Amino acid sequence: MKQIDPQGLIKSKLIDGEDIRLKVKQLAAEISRDYRGKCPLMIGILRGAFIFLSDLVRELQIPAVVDFMSLSSYGTSTESSGVVRILKDLEEEIEGRDVIVVEDIIDTGLTLKYLIETLKARNPASLEVCALLVKEGKQQVDISARYVGFRIPDEFVVGYGLDFAEKFRQLSGIYAIDLAKIERCR
Repeated sequence: MKQIDPQGLIKSKLIDGEDIRLKVKQLAAEISRDYRGKCPLMIGILRGAFIFLSDLVRELQIPAVVDFMSLSSYGTSTESSGVVRILKDLEEEIEGRDVIVVEDIIDTGLTLKYLIETLKARNPASLEVCALLVKEGKQQVDISARYVGFRIPDEFVVGYGLDFAEKFRQLSGIYAIDLAKIERCR
């Protein structure tokens, strides 16, 4: 870990990579059961959800189409600004289709609320959310995800696609970052 984290920003492991693998398999089984006979459009939210989406679709037992969106509300900060911008929109049309938004983490819920409202205006047949992580006690708006991997404490986390300043995405587990050390490194 020393090579990956020379500044010692990681303070603890919250979720082991093997636990994530098993949870992804379980979520894929639930989605496969719920969408039997259908071909949902899986929308991965870049960049944080790319690893989760990749592992999830490989475990599905149904056909699925994949597309991506990129939104910004963080910039280089550890707190959401609350202002959401679409940086990359869908290439697929969603009208009349079953859509599952695949998100890495639900924090305040503001970005996801904006995204859901935007997608609902495009008239999908159905629209659900699959989130790897939900941060307990952080939601500022009522967002319910049909498929949830793990509920975590209010920590800034990295690993399994999640980053801090584009670092730590490659870690197989989920790790908490020491925010006090981040402030000292800036």
